[in-house]
Amino acid sequence: MILRTTNSRTRPAIRKVRTTAALRPLRHRLDPATVEEIPFRAGDGVRLGLTRIDSGEPDRPAVLLLHGHTASADMFLLPETRNLVDVLLDDGYEPWLLDWRGSCRLPYNETGQRYTYDDVALYDIPEAVSHIRQRIGDRPLFVVAHCIGSLTLSLSMTAGLVPGLAGVVSQGVFLTPKLAGRTSLRMSVAGELLKSRIDHIPVDFRTVGFWSKYTPLFALASRKASCPDPTCQILHNSAWGTGASLFVHEHLSEATHQRLAELLGPAPLWILPHLRRIELARTVVRWHDGDHRYRALPPNALDAAGRIDTPVLLLAGSENGLWLDSQKLCRDVLARRQPQLDVTYTEIPGYGHLDTFLGRGAALDVFGHILDFLGAQR
Repeated sequence: MILRTTNSRTRPAIRKVRTTAALRPLRHRLDPATVEEIPFRAGDGVRLGLTRIDSGEPDRPAVLLLHGHTASADMFLLPETRNLVDVLLDDGYEPWLLDWRGSCRLPYNETGQRYTYDDVALYDIPEAVSHIRQRIGDRPLFVVAHCIGSLTLSLSMTAGLVPGLAGVVSQGVFLTPKLAGRTSLRMSVAGELLKSRIDHIPVDFRTVGFWSKYTPLFALASRKASCPDPTCQILHNSAWGTGASLFVHEHLSEATHQRLAELLGPAPLWILPHLRRIELARTVVRWHDGDHRYRALPPNALDAAGRIDTPVLLLAGSENGLWLDSQKLCRDVLARRQPQLDVTYTEIPGYGHLDTFLGRGAALDVFGHILDFLGAQR
């Protein structure tokens, strides 16, 4: 398939890479007065984003929402559809949204100090939980986490850094990551072949232009693609070149489809060694073995799963093209190794990975499972 490009006379200027930690504004249709942006830094001083949605009613249980890598808090606030924040507000909860350092609202995937998932588990999530608890007092605090947000949360939980949560909803992957063979192979090969030329893979073809070092990646992603949009191709048809699929295409509304380059940002290649180690181990493992600052994290999260002290709902779409049946595997492994844990698994028929939150029908097909679980622990 030939990639579409613009005439050179009308081609937009190449986007300048952000070098400051200023947060890109959230897009939502809430009353601005209800959206409280909170100045927030992780435990190591890195500036992050923390947002509280104020319903105006006291004593509501709080729910922390964690996005996946290269996504952002925007994925829970889609103004074009009934989103998870809408549903939580209507059901009597107070949503809190963390933009951890992998957020596309922040510049760290492209510029700044590099990080591993150890940093997210040790600094970002525990600091956010601590800050929220200072604000909510003894009210219950739940967490709903997606993809890498869920994976890093599992490392925080098994390290004992976020004790006493009222319940956790994990979507896509938790303690036992499992990728398709071709995805794992492409991730390894791409990391070795491309690391000397590029440090991240963009998703918006308009910002890089046709004559760029990224063009071959977009061309590869376009093979056998049914959608003519290059951003959709590199996400739906290729997952940043890994050959996986991030969503079921027909589940996205036209408005969400047009916003893909805003909702999902560049993927850093320098994170691949840690992700590759995790995938090979089939569990979440610590990257920094020799650095004393990370000793609080377990070398292997699955071996420390007995420290999980809260009910966990494992959610996954039946058509998850990225993590396959990782959640079902996690349920089965924990049932054998830690039968005392309260872990349940729910599969969403016909859904993929991201469309469990971005899908136009997610409020009907997915969010009810989340509300049922939260309500049972309330």
